Amino acid sequence: MDKRRVSFALYRVLAYVTGIFLLGLTFVAMPAKYLVGETARFSLVGAPRGLEHWFGPESPLMLFIAMPHGYIYMAYVFVVLWVALDRRWSAARTLGVALAGTVPVVGFVVEHRIVESERARDRAAQEAVAAG
Repeated sequence: MDKRRVSFALYRVLAYVTGIFLLGLTFVAMPAKYLVGETARFSLVGAPRGLEHWFGPESPLMLFIAMPHGYIYMAYVFVVLWVALDRRWSAARTLGVALAGTVPVVGFVVEHRIVESERARDRAAQEAVAAG
């Protein structure tokens, strides 16, 4: 298998995994830590009865979502750099793709656009080789 295809496939997988963990962090773990429960910093509502240990500053959701997200995001950035070097992306494009993993939902949109542009680029290169 071609090294370029491996790096690009790994980028696609990590883009989705990073995006899913970022959604979990943004809409589950952070609200559970800061917004729900009597001991939460900006408590808006009390924790459901019997589930108090899941909410507040010591929420285990941070361990299960935030920590893995951090490690996965680091791997994502390294793979983006690998793909950028393989495919000779500009610094601006590389930075934009890397930062897309920090904004919920944007990572999915950027991944889709990158895949479409790289497929078009690969098709054009194949047609150029076939033409002569």
